[in-house]
Amino acid sequence: MKPVLRFGLFAVFALCLLATDSQAQITGGQQVFKFLTLPPSARITGLGGMQIAVQDDDVAFAATNPATLNPSMDGRLVFNHNFFLSDIQHGYAAFAMYLPKVNFTVHGGLQYMNYGDIPQADEFGNIQGKVKASETAFTIGGARQLSPRFSLGLNLRFAVSTLDVYQSSALASDAGILYADTARKFTAALVLRNAGTQLSSFDERREDLPFDLQFGISKRLRYLPFRITIIAHHLHQWQIRYDDPSLQSNQTLLFGGDQQSSSGNADLDNFFRHFIFSGEFLLGRNEAFRIRLGYNHLRKKELSVQNYRSLAGFSGGVGIRISRFRIDVGYASYHLAGGVIHFGVGTNLKDFF
Repeated sequence: MKPVLRFGLFAVFALCLLATDSQAQITGGQQVFKFLTLPPSARITGLGGMQIAVQDDDVAFAATNPATLNPSMDGRLVFNHNFFLSDIQHGYAAFAMYLPKVNFTVHGGLQYMNYGDIPQADEFGNIQGKVKASETAFTIGGARQLSPRFSLGLNLRFAVSTLDVYQSSALASDAGILYADTARKFTAALVLRNAGTQLSSFDERREDLPFDLQFGISKRLRYLPFRITIIAHHLHQWQIRYDDPSLQSNQTLLFGGDQQSSSGNADLDNFFRHFIFSGEFLLGRNEAFRIRLGYNHLRKKELSVQNYRSLAGFSGGVGIRISRFRIDVGYASYHLAGGVIHFGVGTNLKDFF
């Protein structure tokens, strides 16, 4: 099995290098079904918006990396709701079970997005009603332990988007491999997310899904109940920094001259936009109380307002176990205009039967 794993990792890494785009691009507004990239749980929101390198009994992690599925998730049910910006509502619910006869852990999930009340107006501004706008995704997946340290998982996802009288559907998949060294409390993961295609488009032109290649590592400290995680995303696309003309220096030539780069090291800035840093304190008996912190550099740079300080890109949250339930709250600052509040509750149905 080891040669197969090595070949698989080498093939994925080679594909990443071949697919790397050397041109400057932005990550937003380039694909459809972008709601699939939103954090599915309050815990992940508090950890910066991505988490693929932690394997415990949290079923929501399987939405971002199916390889995190494991027997400890057997019977667990989670429900999360996100009070997004404005009156937009977003949520995710999932259930997992372990199949001992085939040594598989499987899960099913439902993700929804409602864009609230959108006025419908004619060309003169007269309100004629409301526009319906919502998106839904159904996910099923499974994972199997390949060895004491390696596990492999796969998700299959069907998504539907409705925007007024227009509708689109898509089929996507996630593939993940996870390495967990329980003795050293170290975990590493590689995930291909949202690889797929539109089945039907809003018009005659097909659009891309928000594909992402991610790699993450996590390490729990030896003498402190704290786990640190680093997630690298958009590994298939090097340049994700947008060259904002408003940030250009005043030395730009007006006629045929090359624009000067903005202050600071653009390459270094672009490098760190690929990373999300997070940490989680695991306190109390059976880790009953948790405190989370996260920093998303891409979000910080894309949603900050020039000459104004803000907490854009920072996030945090808490989790507590009460009786048979685990309750999580996460907050992420997106912009000066506000942030998002995420609530989650989870339990194991086997505790009731």
